[in-house]
Amino acid sequence: MRHQGLSPRRLVPPFQEGALAGWLGPLAVAVFGGLLRFIGLGEPRAVVFDETYYAKDAYSLLVEGVERSMLGDAKDPIADRRLLAGDLDIFRQCAQPEDCASFVAHPPLGKWMIAVGEWLFGMNPFGWRFAAALAGTLSILILARVARRMTRSTLLGCLAGLLLALDGLHFVLSRTALLDVFLMFWVLAGFACLVADRDHARTRLAGRYAPELLRGPRLGWRPWRIAAGVCLGAACAVKWSGIFFLLAFAVLSLMWDAGARRATGAREPYRGAFAYDAPGALGAFALAPALTYVASWTGWFATSRGWGRNWDQATSGNPVFFVVDSARSWLHYHMEVLGFHSNLQTPHPYMSEPWTWPLLLRPVAFYYEGDKGGCGAAECSQAVIGVGTPALWYGSAIALIGLIAWYVATRDWRAGAVLLAYAAGWLPWFYYAVADNRTMYLFYMAPVLPFMVLAVTLMAGLVLGKRTATPTRRAVGAAVVGAFALIVLVNFWWLSPVLSAEAITHAQYWARMLLSSWVTTSTTSAT
Repeated sequence: MRHQGLSPRRLVPPFQEGALAGWLGPLAVAVFGGLLRFIGLGEPRAVVFDETYYAKDAYSLLVEGVERSMLGDAKDPIADRRLLAGDLDIFRQCAQPEDCASFVAHPPLGKWMIAVGEWLFGMNPFGWRFAAALAGTLSILILARVARRMTRSTLLGCLAGLLLALDGLHFVLSRTALLDVFLMFWVLAGFACLVADRDHARTRLAGRYAPELLRGPRLGWRPWRIAAGVCLGAACAVKWSGIFFLLAFAVLSLMWDAGARRATGAREPYRGAFAYDAPGALGAFALAPALTYVASWTGWFATSRGWGRNWDQATSGNPVFFVVDSARSWLHYHMEVLGFHSNLQTPHPYMSEPWTWPLLLRPVAFYYEGDKGGCGAAECSQAVIGVGTPALWYGSAIALIGLIAWYVATRDWRAGAVLLAYAAGWLPWFYYAVADNRTMYLFYMAPVLPFMVLAVTLMAGLVLGKRTATPTRRAVGAAVVGAFALIVLVNFWWLSPVLSAEAITHAQYWARMLLSSWVTTSTTSAT
């Protein structure tokens, strides 16, 4: 018998629009964002910024299963020149294959994703950027859907997708073969799965609750939470910084479980969450991510040519010793990578401190070519500047302040989730800046971008007002939100020439450098 007063609609509010509109609207926004990202994807026809590492590592994984050393170096990039000329003879030759192993600072999954595009479309700029553009486009769709689920409004979901589509940093990363767009994609996908799991768990609670159960009922199999663990494991398999989100979201999921049990009237909700939900959470947020992460290293385990693969060689043909020694070699490799990241202090002209990132004080020049024609003037500029759309970023900073006040006043789960995700992606870098003086860049904010947009979207929902508000109140709110979206659109359009390497005059280029700190006289690669 259902507990008196327990309403499934209170635990899981209904959507304002039907399922068809809930898909058509986000899909339309994703198509718009995809067109922006795929049109002209092969331009500039160059190895842009850290594509010099990841595009070639991806190709090496595709043909060798592991990363191999390439011809040339930063001063004389022979391999880059050969690639652009259509010559795939880019590997350094060694007497022993393992001597050509390349030490890499990040796990393989992001490079495997890049390799898919190279396999489909060839070893050319379009091929090595294809996966990034696809991940960026799909992230627009996912964000629109998750914002719709969080707000129950298709309109607000579409607004979230549109704002992400119009962010300059997201646009640039979606058109460049770097790893950060894949990290963002998997973090967002994991969060979306958790929000779906929250709805499904609360629906089950409403259907299974009995007043005699002090801690509430068992919820059984939760595939959405396992999917979240797999996605977050994939994020860690792109870059280790995915671990910050994995830990934060594991805690968040358990708190949601306890809150749901409390909402049903359970007298011991936290005991219920830890007794019934925590064991499953351990599998979802520990075992599933670990298996996903290890699986991403299959190429390294399957060959003998990877960096450090034979560090601890078995002296016996016993397969047990072989597995143990392989695991020891793998862990030793990870300790080397950890040491590299902990001691990464090499100065870079576009490095920046994390407390400056929300203000866009120091973006990253991914590409610049001057003194070329094609713009109607004697000298032109072509640039790709990794910078966010200022109107959106400054608007999100204001929205985050509003979100803090909203959460303090109401303990709204949506505000808390967005604030936690933002903190997980941003605050850990403060430690590395202060303790290790680590070299860092603005694009480390990539996985935070969806949550910046969600902050704006949630505040836009407050500005719009409830559906029961007066027509005047709703009209004023719609005008304010629409005006903000239009400003973001115009701001993105104004910056687009320096986001996509469009040939423009020097005067037009400098007009788009909104701060003097946006440009310097030299560019090199990061990691």
